[in-house]
Amino acid sequence: MKLFVPGRLCLFGEHSDWAGAYRRVNPQLEPGYAIAVGTNRGIYAEVTTHPHLLKVKATNNTDCLELAMQPEKLLEVALQGGFFSYVAGVAYQAVTRYGVKGVAIDNYHTDLPVKKGLSSSAAICVLVARAFNRLYQLNLSLSEEMELAYLGERTTPSQCGKLDLACAYGNQPILMFFDGDNLEVTRLKVPQELYLVIVDLGAAKNTQLILSQLNQCYPSAKNSLQENVQKYLGRINAALVRQAVLAIQQGDAAAIGKLMCQAQAEFDRHLIPACPTQLTAPVLHQLLAHPPLLPYIYGGKGVGSQGDGTAQFIVKDRQCQERAIAIIKRDFPQMQCLKLTIGNSLKNLNKG
Repeated sequence: MKLFVPGRLCLFGEHSDWAGAYRRVNPQLEPGYAIAVGTNRGIYAEVTTHPHLLKVKATNNTDCLELAMQPEKLLEVALQGGFFSYVAGVAYQAVTRYGVKGVAIDNYHTDLPVKKGLSSSAAICVLVARAFNRLYQLNLSLSEEMELAYLGERTTPSQCGKLDLACAYGNQPILMFFDGDNLEVTRLKVPQELYLVIVDLGAAKNTQLILSQLNQCYPSAKNSLQENVQKYLGRINAALVRQAVLAIQQGDAAAIGKLMCQAQAEFDRHLIPACPTQLTAPVLHQLLAHPPLLPYIYGGKGVGSQGDGTAQFIVKDRQCQERAIAIIKRDFPQMQCLKLTIGNSLKNLNKG
């Protein structure tokens, strides 16, 4: 069978997934809230059963993987990191939990940008989990499939949170609630189309350093800097997400843009001191404040772990979407733009 799993864009609530998970050990922390949406760019594969091997052929990797479906061998590859580690990590979880045999995966096409805050690693994990689920008729629910993918990615050196696995829900905008190990998902209705521009900043950031330094603020704050991180990822973020849910369900692009600007300002004030080398993000902030863009946008903010990786703007209409992309191409030629339309007929994420 053929499978497709999209990437995901976090509109609001980055970092709140792993922060909310710390309620397992410190129930005084606030739960996490986030809004995410899938894209129509993603990972395509043809999958079949195999009697005893995990076989993977990938478009973005000249190597192929052939590995016996034995837990110790799968775990060894999973711990090495890299593209194949994600596949092996999910296969390890699938064989140890469900006793499945092998799969052959031909990843014949990938049009999802990697390492740009669009959850390319989570997408491959969901695809592998879905392959085992459907090929071996495990009858896993969507949330159980998502959990298998999450456990597989956590088997690798990646320290992802559950927000990344929003791609399991396809192109549906969703509200995610993180409370310890508990995840609740609510699908959001969008009454009219919303137009966004996603920008690869063409710069560099260290996601592992960002996560490492922010995680030092948990589970218990030891000083005011750490208290500020917990305050933003808890109470402040929850209030912003609740307002954003209402704005999205009303199709109010202007309100969404205002909330994006507010979220970025609060993020900067509370989180930059915890990881200044990465979160000061001069390239991101230069683009967000670029005067020629202002007539065409309602607002914008960073994407993913933040830093100088990717930015997102919500624009006023389809023509403003095209105009904003043209300005960015002209003034920042090192950057690459993607356009995303969210609405009743979710359109695909196209290269601009």
